[in-house]
Amino acid sequence: MATLFTYCVQHDIGAAPNPFWGVCTLVICKPVIRRAAVVGDWIVGTGSKNSSIGDMSGKVVYAMKVTKKMEMQEYDAFTKRHLPAKIPSWYSHDVRLRLGDSVYDFSYDPPKIVRSVHNEKNRRKDLSGKYALLSKHFWYFGDKAPLLPDDLQEIVKQGPGHRSRANDPFIERFLKWLYGLKLEPNGLHGKPQRNLFVR
Repeated sequence: MATLFTYCVQHDIGAAPNPFWGVCTLVICKPVIRRAAVVGDWIVGTGSKNSSIGDMSGKVVYAMKVTKKMEMQEYDAFTKRHLPAKIPSWYSHDVRLRLGDSVYDFSYDPPKIVRSVHNEKNRRKDLSGKYALLSKHFWYFGDKAPLLPDDLQEIVKQGPGHRSRANDPFIERFLKWLYGLKLEPNGLHGKPQRNLFVR
């Protein structure tokens, strides 16, 4: 049976997860989930009580079914060949290009950090995750995050860490609710809750 991982998205800026360019990716932050999750598992980020747009607790920021898992070094090569828009372009006028999550260039040893939303203070945590999770079957809600029904509120994880096996009794119910929204997958149904580049 697939595992349902849930965690709190403390800062929904569009980088972790990165829902742009037709593939939702989780490559920076959440190292334990990135190591543990396998193809077929579900990753669900719920809202923070302290979101920049107010209390988003109990709401689903995004849901992705893992359709590909690769080592971060492989992801670096993959984005260079197939998904260059995921490589941060810090001075771009397109905010989505600034938020790229392929932030480690493995043609250097140790990997060089591309100018991005992360820097040296994030290196150890990011690289400890070892893997990039990719999805071509996802829903990103951002600032339009729908509220989970009462009988699914137990999957919500506030604060650090995540839930996984404790969610086993809820996975079928959650998927029934998610598909019952009747929204097209692989699209953006909202915007990131915080625009990092507006002061």
